Amino acid sequence: MKKRVLIIDDDIDMCALLSRLLMKNGYEVEVSHSGLKGIAKCKETPFDIVLCDYRLGDKEGKDVLVAIKQMNPETIVFIITGYSDIKTAVEVIKLGAYDYITKPLIPDEVLNVLALALREPSPPQHSQAAEARKPEEKNALAPLSSNSNFMVGVSPVTKELYTQIDIVAPTAYSIILYGESGTGKEVIAKTIHDRSSRKDKPFIAMDCGTLSKELAGSELFGHVKGAFTGALADKEGHFELANGGTLFLDEVGNLSYDIQASLLRVIQERKFKRVGGNKEMSLDVRIIVASNENLQDAYRRGKFREDLYHRFNEFSINLPPLRNRKEDIPLFANFFLEKTNQEIGKQIEGFDDDVMSTFLQYSWPGNLREFRNVVRRAVLLTPSGKISASTLPWEIKNAPLITDTEQRISATTPGAAAPQQPVSKERDLKNAAAKAEYETIMSLLKEVNFNKKKAAEILNIDRKTLYNKIRNYEETRELN
Repeated sequence: MKKRVLIIDDDIDMCALLSRLLMKNGYEVEVSHSGLKGIAKCKETPFDIVLCDYRLGDKEGKDVLVAIKQMNPETIVFIITGYSDIKTAVEVIKLGAYDYITKPLIPDEVLNVLALALREPSPPQHSQAAEARKPEEKNALAPLSSNSNFMVGVSPVTKELYTQIDIVAPTAYSIILYGESGTGKEVIAKTIHDRSSRKDKPFIAMDCGTLSKELAGSELFGHVKGAFTGALADKEGHFELANGGTLFLDEVGNLSYDIQASLLRVIQERKFKRVGGNKEMSLDVRIIVASNENLQDAYRRGKFREDLYHRFNEFSINLPPLRNRKEDIPLFANFFLEKTNQEIGKQIEGFDDDVMSTFLQYSWPGNLREFRNVVRRAVLLTPSGKISASTLPWEIKNAPLITDTEQRISATTPGAAAPQQPVSKERDLKNAAAKAEYETIMSLLKEVNFNKKKAAEILNIDRKTLYNKIRNYEETRELN
């Protein structure tokens, strides 16, 4: 029986191309050009897979994702997004997306990831309760697949990080973890828990960034039946689930001021009540919180309670970004390769030298999550042997070229001696214009952090035209 796929994208050309590709490969395909119409189609009939663009005309892809997962939790949803939107990618996976696919789309990659998703058992629904009960099954932000299976690294900053962990883990201190998206804050929180006297007690993780103000109190403290509309049974909150162990609150700065006040009272009194309940329960929980913004700055701006900040800030740890852990990059590359080989049953042998060189030069804005996904993608696209540069995403392959362009610009600024460049034998106005246009596009993309939608708007062209200009220049350069 053919698998049914729904494409939700306001780009008509993109829908047509994807439809032809998938139908040619045996899928039954339907298309919607708006988020609302896509949701309506899912109400009418279930789909095996939904491919949804993140930026739609009427709704954001994450809102469509949430609506679809509420109606049909078993539906596999992929979000299509710009490769540099790593924060977006992290967010949609936490909301229940199976994975994300980056633009420009590569036909073989699309077919491979869909086939892999259909072969694997459906991942558990990403509800807060499910994550609370089985945190080890959560799609982690760093190389952790089980309690005894992760990689530490050997770089000086990594060693310093684990020195701090060893110092604070045996204590009962509350801890704030700071770090960019994808640096592995939950992994570090779990490591601290595993090295403490609470290691045999629960470790419960909660993502505060995805909670509405209405749901936050229920998720933290639980509720009793009838406490509010929809409260059909008693429910344990994350504090109750973590009692005796460790509670990890990710993106704690996103909690509303009212919830922060309730949280402060619970921490001070070490007692809590379920929402709508009268019974007080004693509490023994170590709290570790994480944020990618400075909470001290947040309370100075009035966004975060100062008294709650000081309750949390008994110890703080800054997680280094991957770009500052160069010595760890080859180790992580091989670690992710080994895990992906096991996951999809391949025997890819390693990386070409130029691929590893590119990994070392790239800035990794999405840190370990981005690195893991790049390696997984490359393994999918490599039939055998070693991973070559042709399997890397466009932004990564062109990162050294951006650096070279910047160096040329720097070398020709006033006061700098411009190096003598050899005269091209095939120089003509058409090639020179194409090269200048390409370098303008590349420079702008770097300024907007490779947000292609924003770059296209600034250049006053549509995204398809932008993709075509980049691809045409790349193909011309390869032919020359």
